[in-house]
Amino acid sequence: MNLIKLKNGTPAARFSRFPLATDLFNDFFSTISEFDQNKSQVPAVNIMEDENKYNLEFAVPGMKKEDISINIENDMLIVSGESQTESDEKKNSYTRREFSYNSFNRSFSLPETVDAEKISATYEDGLLNLVLPKKEDAKAKGPREIKVS
Repeated sequence: MNLIKLKNGTPAARFSRFPLATDLFNDFFSTISEFDQNKSQVPAVNIMEDENKYNLEFAVPGMKKEDISINIENDMLIVSGESQTESDEKKNSYTRREFSYNSFNRSFSLPETVDAEKISATYEDGLLNLVLPKKEDAKAKGPREIKVS
């Protein structure tokens, strides 16, 4: 019986000598990471500012406006959504049922310049648009000259 000692090998490198084991571990861990990515998706948000308002655009394709909730709590703007779909397929001797559940939750700290009472929202073709108007005293004023006396 011979003993072969391998030098300077990390545990991961040791598995590379056994391709079947490496494929097994890679398949297992890639499946887990793909599952986690699907579970925690949040919509992309564009935030724009001009002198009168902030505009937030959320990409929420596949949701209906009834699935979306917008709340203000302790100077936090909370936008969340939840949708469920269910499909049945019956053919010959089998039935296939699939369920899908999607949800998201985004929170934003409202600046003191926002007039929270006048926030409005519209939804069209998978795009949620929030308009956060600024308070009158926070709006940018034009330049003013001060005379030296």
